[in-house]
Formats: sequence, C-alpha cells, structure tokens
Amino acid sequence: MKRVLMLMGLCALLCNTSCEAKKEEKEEATEFLVTSPVQMDTTITKEYVSQIHSISHIELRAQERGYLQNIFVDEGEFVKKGQLLFKIMPKLYEAELQKAKAEASFAQIEYQNTKRLADSNIVAPSEQAMASAKYDKAKAELALAQVHLQFTEIRAPFDGIIGRFHVRLGSLVEEGELLTELSDNNKMWVYYNVPEAEYLDYESKAHADSKVNVNLLMANNMLFEYPGVVETIEADFDNETGNIAFRATFPNPKRLLRHGETGNILMSVPLNNALIIPQKATFEVLDKKYVYVVDKDNVLRSREISIAAELPHIYVVQDGLAKSDKFLLEGLRLVRENEKIHYKFVAPDSVMSQLDLYAE
Repeated sequence: MKRVLMLMGLCALLCNTSCEAKKEEKEEATEFLVTSPVQMDTTITKEYVSQIHSISHIELRAQERGYLQNIFVDEGEFVKKGQLLFKIMPKLYEAELQKAKAEASFAQIEYQNTKRLADSNIVAPSEQAMASAKYDKAKAELALAQVHLQFTEIRAPFDGIIGRFHVRLGSLVEEGELLTELSDNNKMWVYYNVPEAEYLDYESKAHADSKVNVNLLMANNMLFEYPGVVETIEADFDNETGNIAFRATFPNPKRLLRHGETGNILMSVPLNNALIIPQKATFEVLDKKYVYVVDKDNVLRSREISIAAELPHIYVVQDGLAKSDKFLLEGLRLVRENEKIHYKFVAPDSVMSQLDLYAE
C-alpha cells in the first residue's frame, strides 16, 4: 500500500513538473513585437466642404415693360459678349423714337431760323438762346427714346452660360422682372470654411510672396484636374461656428465646373517633427484611442493618446506619447492591462518601411 502511494505521489510530482515546464516553455515562446514612435517632418492633407461659384454670376432682368417677342438662345447655352438673348416687343418704343426724331427735327429748323434772324438783328439774342435750349431738349429726348428702344434688346454683358429661363415666349414682363442668369465659368471661386486654430497656423506659415495651392475633390470623388490657388480670406469670423471663409480660384477651361456645385477642398499642411505611429498599434474605448505602453519592468500600461491627423495606415500623435516610449505593435487582443510580457524591439524605421505610407 505504501509503495502504491509513493508511486502515485511520484507520478503527480512528475506531472506537475512537466506542466510547469510546458507553461514556462509557452511563456518563453510568446514574444511580442514592440516599437517606438517615428519623429519626422511630414505633410497631411486636410479636407474642407466647399461651395463652387462662378467668378461672375448675374441676373438678367427686363429693363422695359412689354411682351417677350423673341428668345434667341437656350438654357445652358454658351453665349458671347454682346450676343442678343431676348427681345421685348418694341412697337411702343419705336413710336416714341419716331416722335422724338420729329420733335428734334422741328426744334433744329426752328433754331436755325431763329439764329439767322438773330444774326440779322431782327430778333433779340434771348430768342436765339431759347431756340437753342429747345433744340437741346429735343435732342436729349431723342437720345432717351433711343435708350428705351435699346432696352427692349437684352444682350450678354460678357461671355458665359445661360441659366434657367424664368419667363416664356409671349409672356408679359414687367420692368425689372427676372429673365434668367448668366455665369462666367472661365474661372471658378471655391469657398470653404477654416477653423480659427487652423487659420492661425496658416497665417503663421504663409509667405506674402507665395500662394498656397489646393486641390478640389468633386462630388463623384474624382479629383479635378486643375489645381487652385488660395487668393483671399474673408475679413470676419463667423461668431456661431468660429470659422472663417477662404476663397480659392480654379481655372475651368473645359467648363466642367458649374455655379452652385459642391465638393471638398484638399489642402496640404506641413507638420514638423511629427510623432507617427501605425494605426494597428492602437485600440479604441468609448471613442478614445489608446496604446499599450511597455514600462521599465516590461509591464503593459494602457495610455490614452490624442490624434492630430490620420493618414493611410498611420496616425500623427498630438499628445500622449513621447519619442522614447515603447508600445505594443501587434497582439493587442492577446494581452491585458498590467501584464508582464517578453518582447522583441523593432526599429521604428523598419516598421514604417513595411507600411503603405504616403508621408513625405
């Protein structure tokens, strides 16, 4: 019986020793990869919702009352400066012009007769002066009648694209009534709002003799082929949003962009001595980002970090990490807080070279 008990004890001891050996072997086999942030100069691309406007977008309105007699163009048509667009029935104004011409001719004859009589001292000089004034008045009324007749023809004040018609052929239009819009799309002004902090950064880095280039991401997620230039910034901040409007000018030789479109401005912002880490080294808790930092005793401590910018596969860290910190690169789901680990340190440059980066 004693022999049996001794054999059972020996077996238990051997089994326990074997299990502990396997456990130690397993712990030694689990080696995690650890790295540090990379500090470098890079460029991030910030995106801003934008509104696209023609450099000239005006309303064309009737300058005289009357029936719309002719429409010489169509909606969306490109027109040249001076091209006839609309004609309002001019009968009344033609009659007024004929009347003004007759009155001007009569006043001219009267003035010439009075002048001859005055030259012969038959009438007083005052009579000649009155006839001259009457003639000048008649010429002014003739010029006014000509202007009124010209107003029955609406012509394009510049090259542009015709908008939607607000009246139809034969409509009775009143003076000042809106007919359509005209847009000069040769160049486009793109407006976008920038937060105050980013505006201050922009101003501190901008040079008076240089222009900042930006790109336009169109509504179909295609990049507009021509870059734009930031040319002006509005004078005042919006008190409700804390933003200020920037205006970029884009060439539009193919007239692809139209007034009223939307898109996103892409503006490159340089970052000096930025701390960069791989995205895969982070985890999220309640919309906050964390990393596992390895302390001097090889124990994992979760630490919250704030992100300054996001690029493909990487984060630019604003706060929470120092260049000398070591953090867990892989295996985040295999560990827990305050756990001691065995690790292998991987050089930060080596880690970054294996990522598909767009940082410069």
